[in-house]
Amino acid sequence: MLTNVLDAAAGALSYYLFGFAFAFGAPSNAFIGRHFFGLRDFPSVSGGDYSFFLYQWAFAIAAAGITSGSIAERTQFVAYLIYSSFLTGFVYPVVSHWFWSADGWASPIRPDNLLFGSGSIDFAGSGVVHMVGGIAGLWGAVIEGPRIGRFDRTGRSVALRGHSASLVVLGTFLLWFGWYGF
Repeated sequence: MLTNVLDAAAGALSYYLFGFAFAFGAPSNAFIGRHFFGLRDFPSVSGGDYSFFLYQWAFAIAAAGITSGSIAERTQFVAYLIYSSFLTGFVYPVVSHWFWSADGWASPIRPDNLLFGSGSIDFAGSGVVHMVGGIAGLWGAVIEGPRIGRFDRTGRSVALRGHSASLVVLGTFLLWFGWYGF
């Protein structure tokens, strides 16, 4: 729980300083944005509404949150926060720029689209978020290895204790409720 809260806080700072600029900073090229660092000179869309920034930040920390489960109990807390900040501020924004920015090389709204002339349509952002989170989580799990206590000395699998069923159900309901926004 603490990991996710601090993940969101560190991700907010990293995405505020660098991430949003890399993802949506215009003018840009097909691979990375280069304006709005620290939301400096952010255009006053809809009368100064920063909801677009907050919406994109939520996607960025969701990608980082996916990785937290893949390296749980196997990494030091400070190392995870550095990893999460880097993913939220530098890796995820570049990939999201490719697909969601008007200048991105895979964007469906780019006039001279480089991806087969049509671009990639990413419904509700699920492709970018899960691709970045999944690939980062896979690499984290490969580097970290199995959980401590998962295998005995002979290499046989050890059954792990069950988790709280009521918290699993609560999490499921929270996800369902959150998906009504899409």
